[in-house]
Amino acid sequence: MIADAGLTVREAIREKGTPYAELGLDDPELTDDQLLDAMLAHPILINRPFVVTPLGTRLCRPSEKALDILPDTFTGSFAKEDGELILDDQGKRLV
Repeated sequence: MIADAGLTVREAIREKGTPYAELGLDDPELTDDQLLDAMLAHPILINRPFVVTPLGTRLCRPSEKALDILPDTFTGSFAKEDGELILDDQGKRLV
């Protein structure tokens, strides 16, 4: 799935609020397999959310990245959790 999202394994790792540093995962010599093993052992290391639609797969951080792979069926305004307006009343993207 990571390849489908156009990410490297390292780009899919979450650093903040995780044992990333304690596990030494910043070591550039670690292989993708070693990083994936760490992510499987500590799921909090997996950056999220990944969104999968017929139009593709993306790591949707920030959340409005999901709009790039959603079918064009939404026709109203849309705001993020913090109130930031992403789509106007006609469904046109503002950011």
